[in-house]
Amino acid sequence: MIGAFIVACEVAFWVFVVSGLAARYLAGGRLLGAALLAMTPVVDLALIVATVVDLRAGSPVGFFHGLAAVYVGVSVAFGHRMVRWADERFAHRFAGGPPPQRPPEHGREHARYERGGWYRHLLAWCIGSALLAGMAWFVGDPDATGALLGKAALWAVVVAIDFFWSFSYTLWPRRAKAS
Repeated sequence: MIGAFIVACEVAFWVFVVSGLAARYLAGGRLLGAALLAMTPVVDLALIVATVVDLRAGSPVGFFHGLAAVYVGVSVAFGHRMVRWADERFAHRFAGGPPPQRPPEHGREHARYERGGWYRHLLAWCIGSALLAGMAWFVGDPDATGALLGKAALWAVVVAIDFFWSFSYTLWPRRAKAS
């Protein structure tokens, strides 16, 4: 059940983003557009509530409970950036806005951009891990919740790999291609 709800939340997130941008740029409803875009955090809250209700109902802790925490962490840390990305493209395509800015491709600016992505990833891990720990505490059975904390540990390995990858550009910046 939680797996399907995660998919529904992802769909709802993008439905709110696209409908908010359509209301803003196609219908001229800035207030309605802002209200629809403001609904995206409500999707995260709904997923947290559904996960807690599912655990409270006695469902065994499973993969999807952990994935819900990861989803919320990533959504909170990267959600604003994703909405801004979509907004730039929507404004350019439908409202005559400037072309979207491309991320820097080389040099110090690229290294700074990559480090910023890692900081967001670390924030996502902190939020997701706190949710996983909260779920483990809520269930109160260490045997049943060990898998949740294991997901945080596995994710920590991914964050560490991302650290080395992202910060490598600081030590060895990408160079501009010769034309």
